[in-house]
Amino acid sequence: MKSQKNNPFSNLKYEIDKAGRRIGLDLSTIKKLSTSERIINFKISHKAKSFKGYRVQHNSSRGPYKGGFRFHPVVNLDEVKALAGWMTLKCALVNIPFGGAKGGLAIDTKKLSANDLEKITRALTRKIAKFIGPETDIPAPDVGTDSQIMAWMMDEYSKFAGHNEFGVVTAKPIELGGIVGREEATGLGGKYVLDEFIKKKRLKKKNNTIAVQGFGNVGAHMAELACHNYKIIALSDSSGAIYNPKGVNLNKARAQKEKRGSLLGLKGTKNISNEDLLELKTDILIPAALENQINENNADKIKAKTILELANGPTTPEADKILNEKGIIIVPDILANAGGVVVSYFEWLQNKTGRVWKEAEVNKELKKIMENAFNQTWKEAQKTKLTLREAAYNLSLKRVAEAMKLRGM
Repeated sequence: MKSQKNNPFSNLKYEIDKAGRRIGLDLSTIKKLSTSERIINFKISHKAKSFKGYRVQHNSSRGPYKGGFRFHPVVNLDEVKALAGWMTLKCALVNIPFGGAKGGLAIDTKKLSANDLEKITRALTRKIAKFIGPETDIPAPDVGTDSQIMAWMMDEYSKFAGHNEFGVVTAKPIELGGIVGREEATGLGGKYVLDEFIKKKRLKKKNNTIAVQGFGNVGAHMAELACHNYKIIALSDSSGAIYNPKGVNLNKARAQKEKRGSLLGLKGTKNISNEDLLELKTDILIPAALENQINENNADKIKAKTILELANGPTTPEADKILNEKGIIIVPDILANAGGVVVSYFEWLQNKTGRVWKEAEVNKELKKIMENAFNQTWKEAQKTKLTLREAAYNLSLKRVAEAMKLRGM
């Protein structure tokens, strides 16, 4: 099977097919792992406009479907199917009892008032209410969504259920059953994985430079957490990127982003493009934006020694091959960015049991799970002489396939 260039679902199927054959799965199982169990298509009408949306439920063999809901103008079905599949693999790799799902609404939130956004969110929730629930499918934020949107979804679903159902979504506000530490969980989980990688390579943290593409929730938290041990030399947002080989002041970057809505023009830095950032000479490159940012057109220009994927699917299979041939180590997305769903799992447990977790406990358990997942992946890679991505797919597919076999699926 070949991947179609820059089609994320084709890329996912390509990786599943490769890994499935590598670990000896039969073709029927590989096909099932490449197919979503349910696809929900819907439209939201608001003020004479119509917005297309999707909820894809990929695989439930290991537990309820789990996955974010993104609001973005270019959302499409293949993208959402890929994201749902990656969620299945991600949950299996870190060994939490969820399957994978994802949702998307093709909408530009920057053009909406808060009131319009709330009405659209509630309408969306009504469209999918019978397909979600704390034991069925648990949405969370993604690109273009946040804890407030989760609060509206939870409230609207509770009307449908006839009682308060806080566990229907995760990454909610603390006041509505949310858990401390969820907002920074993906970035923190990524840092735990990076620290463990640096330890395995016997490198000194202070000597490593980092360039982060994407200064949203994940990229910003990763940069701010890492800046105490690593040197952040470049950051970017949708307007462009900034660069300073001596290090970017994260406090000033955050303040300017909040005040002006852009990182560009930050004192002491040089404005560069997002494309230039990817091609900087740096020890660690962290793509934390959207899919397919590193592809066959720019892979040969990448100069980083290591890539830590905090975005979902930022590297195409064509680019992956080029980077591997260049000796660049890639810490794959289904491992590096799993911290968010791990803490969402803790939040789900908190809602089910009524026992409130403390932040120290959240971070301690997150660290344990992320380090364990990294070390298992590293061990598999060393044993099989595979890349970290190949090793991660081996482990996750084995777990999902075994669950399917035991259930007779």
